[in-house]
Amino acid sequence: MMDNEKTWDKILQIKTRGRDDSNADQYRFPYEPTPYCVLERLAESGLFTKKDIILDYGCGKGRVGFFLSYQTKAKTVGIEYDSRIYEKALENKKTAVSRIGTEFVLTRAEEYVVPKEVNRCYFFNPFSVEILRKVIARMIESYYENPREIFLFFYYPSDEYMCYLMTVYELEFYDETECYDLFEGSDTRERIMIFRLPYGEFFE
Repeated sequence: MMDNEKTWDKILQIKTRGRDDSNADQYRFPYEPTPYCVLERLAESGLFTKKDIILDYGCGKGRVGFFLSYQTKAKTVGIEYDSRIYEKALENKKTAVSRIGTEFVLTRAEEYVVPKEVNRCYFFNPFSVEILRKVIARMIESYYENPREIFLFFYYPSDEYMCYLMTVYELEFYDETECYDLFEGSDTRERIMIFRLPYGEFFE
């Protein structure tokens, strides 16, 4: 696992390893990058193409954006509220092999207006379910204003996340990508839960 982490950082010419909880609180959780082995599986899902624009909530140092841009040629936007970690994402962009088509925004997720071009969203438990509700409300607002199919990916989702997501009228459960085999133990949260805002159904 460690070798894989080092190898991909080296290939992408970025530095994203390590956990940072210096500015974490009960609403905004520590920075911890998604393991590259999980991102490999995500990229192999067939749900990302060069025509897509991916929004990464709680992007940290930018790993998800740089990796998916490199592997799928999709454009990516990373949202980060911690200015110090955001600066590290910008530093990585100076050296990253996939820096073209990758951008970062310093803002609170619940205040960010989702661009009409965004059609893929990624979450690795960046914040509490209270903030998630506000984020999803913003997303649905964008969805109604500019109808299009949007896929939402939740890695290692909490029970609170899942309970809430199942109550959102517009969202439909699409698929589950298991990641249990990538790690020791049998952690049932090691999975990517995929939801969809379908195009057409609410606009007929």
